[in-house]
Amino acid sequence: MENSKTLQYIQDLIQNLPTGWLNITTHRLDIYNEELAKTEFLDQLEGLYQKNVVTAEALNGLPTAYDYIRLGHPLSCVLEWGIAKLNDIPAKNVIAFSSQTMPIMAILRTNAMENKNTQIYFNGELPDSFDPDLIQKIYGYPFELIQVDSLSSIKPSELNSTVFITNSEKIGCFDLNHPNAPHIDFFISLHCGNYTGDLGSVLLVNGEKNERYISNIQHVRRRETIAMTPANSLTALQLLVNTPYEISNTDDKRENKIKVQNLINLITGTTTKSLVASSGLSIQYAILMGLIHDAKEKHQGKAIKIIVPPNCYGGTNDQARRVAACTENVSIVDLPVDGGNDMVKSIDQVLTKIASEDAIPYIIAEIPTNPRVEVPNLNQLKAVLSQERKTTGGQIAIDPVFILDQTFCPNVHFLGEGEALSAIRTISFASGSKFPSGGKCTAGYCVGNKNTVNLMDKIELHLHLCDNEATELQYAILAEQLPSMTQRIIDAYKNTREFVNYIHSTLPDAKINFVSEELAAQGFTPSVFSLDLPTRGNTDEEREMYKRALNLKLINLMITEIPEESKFCVSYGQLKGCYWTIPATSTQGTTKEGDKDYIVRASLSANMDLEKHKKVFLDFVNSI
Repeated sequence: MENSKTLQYIQDLIQNLPTGWLNITTHRLDIYNEELAKTEFLDQLEGLYQKNVVTAEALNGLPTAYDYIRLGHPLSCVLEWGIAKLNDIPAKNVIAFSSQTMPIMAILRTNAMENKNTQIYFNGELPDSFDPDLIQKIYGYPFELIQVDSLSSIKPSELNSTVFITNSEKIGCFDLNHPNAPHIDFFISLHCGNYTGDLGSVLLVNGEKNERYISNIQHVRRRETIAMTPANSLTALQLLVNTPYEISNTDDKRENKIKVQNLINLITGTTTKSLVASSGLSIQYAILMGLIHDAKEKHQGKAIKIIVPPNCYGGTNDQARRVAACTENVSIVDLPVDGGNDMVKSIDQVLTKIASEDAIPYIIAEIPTNPRVEVPNLNQLKAVLSQERKTTGGQIAIDPVFILDQTFCPNVHFLGEGEALSAIRTISFASGSKFPSGGKCTAGYCVGNKNTVNLMDKIELHLHLCDNEATELQYAILAEQLPSMTQRIIDAYKNTREFVNYIHSTLPDAKINFVSEELAAQGFTPSVFSLDLPTRGNTDEEREMYKRALNLKLINLMITEIPEESKFCVSYGQLKGCYWTIPATSTQGTTKEGDKDYIVRASLSANMDLEKHKKVFLDFVNSI
């Protein structure tokens, strides 16, 4: 009876689906509590379910499940909740992935950190991308792989962590009543084939004793891959309740992939192969693991140093540190780059020290930086990256690979023939939820210069291994949005420059972080700026608390007075409106407290009512 009620509720929910659940990549921070990500949404959904309320208005009023859909979103949460109810287990124990490999990798990573062995039983086919030798050799994850006919063939083990992988035409169908089921720690159901296209996978954490794994598995999904996408989660829900769904067309994906790769080359001024992943962090993960693979082959036993700004985007910072934490011979070196620090000088100092140690340097940096929107002197940057350095033994040191996050300015040519970074081993990447898709999907991409062709082959290998390539719909969205990206960047910059000038004239005591007119003339035309509001008080603590309150006052005024355009959100490069955030409490969520920026960051689009935003800002100034 309960199962029938659940299936009917999900069927009604599909009919009354709020539009935003399917077509936006970022959600509102003003109705989001990060500490209660997913649970607050599901608690209130459960309340609606118990009352059998499933109107679009009620569903739209639910709190934000996650701030970014790559972490999870309403539809992935509903799918997990529905599968959990049908299997009579807690919703937190069900985790849906876009990737078919990464749920396995998430378990293996946790067990490797605890020096625990993993037995992987599988019935049918493993994911095409799964490469046991590569996973053990490069990632260092030990496991035993055993093919079985059914659950009955599995031998219980108290010493090992046990995983059972199946290919299933049914979504969320786990045989938890089987006599051997209690001996399985994790069930993974793979969903692919003509009946569904390639939806991803669903992982079920079995039993209370394994619930300690949940946060670690969620963190892998948060940093190294993405949740099952909204479109695929909807298809999965439709399969769950037996309603019609669309079958994918692989020919369309092939055509869109070629189109997107050509567009990336055109936009970045490159001729080498580009790679497209399910998100910016998915492509960054492939970059790091591909480079580590290359280093282990060519420089066996040498230390690998990932050089990363401590205050950069939290996902980048956190992921790099996570890779270092679980990979032999890999460590993190901090790189101060803005807020009074000079990127070029910092790189010079760091590379000189790493050269003396005969280590391998991989530098991750944003240009412009986030959130201070600073651009280094490119000639000086070129010189410091090109400089030949020596080890303490007098040998020529290994030259760096520069991993450039140019999400803020994806149209700037760094890599092509004769450009600033054309002669240095450089790989550029961008988050696709920003300008590339205009906020319509999360797919990110990377491209290298001619000196990185071999490295890109390794990166592609790890992108495939992790099953983190962009989905068919993501390719379609990028193919549609990339042609207009360059013009959208120009138009959004014009609005931003005008708004920045207006703020400067109406509130001259505020410190504005934005590119100069000279940098803009060189092609650096971001549409984001940060605002350090004037403060007051007798002590540093009083002044800081006053400023933080003022930050929220400004944002709340904007989103209250212009709700149709202004959002308390973390996106950038959106197709319309204006987004506001405080980096310290959003994009720098996992950054060390001392490195966080409690300032306002705003991102403007080409399509917005600029005059109305000026008026509301003037009201704010008059109120203080």
